Amino acid sequence: MEQKEYYAHPTAVVDEGCTIGKGVKIWHFSHIMSKCVIGENCNIGQNVVISPEVVLGKNVKIQNNVSLYTGVTCDDDVFLGPSCVFTNVTNPRSAVNRRGQYAKTHVGKGASVGANATIVCGHDIGPFAFIGAGAVVTKNVPAYALLVGNPAKQLGWMSEYGHRLNFGTDGIAVCEESKEKYKLENGIVTKII
Repeated sequence: MEQKEYYAHPTAVVDEGCTIGKGVKIWHFSHIMSKCVIGENCNIGQNVVISPEVVLGKNVKIQNNVSLYTGVTCDDDVFLGPSCVFTNVTNPRSAVNRRGQYAKTHVGKGASVGANATIVCGHDIGPFAFIGAGAVVTKNVPAYALLVGNPAKQLGWMSEYGHRLNFGTDGIAVCEESKEKYKLENGIVTKII
């Protein structure tokens, strides 16, 4: 019998045909469906649904009551807050079968999605973007952007450590925690290395 390199709580349902990385933890009442890929050291909270063909990078943290539907991919170090939802059909109808028409949503490395946020399918979230609690994302989100509200609007920029960036007249900002520097130029933020 093959030894599992991940932990699944006895109440979790893990379908055949999943790829689950070493060090993954899957908690109470979660359902991991076939053909999904979960990278190493992910933490899947209680009552999480991960649908077929969803792909998660390494060290993705998913809080309780999150639904990830077919068409969603997340890079490494993504944080998904409690009860956030990703849709996969833009015009759902009960009587119309739209399987095979799922729109894709990609969440970039290090991005955070707040509690109860909704990500409408077909929109990508850039690396290290920060989606506030309860936001409804209806468009693509640039890297390092801070979005809040319904519909979500950009309020500013965030550092890789999750702090608001305040750019000076020179277009430079410094993260208060890491002291890393960022440049804002032509509406695009990059980290200065």
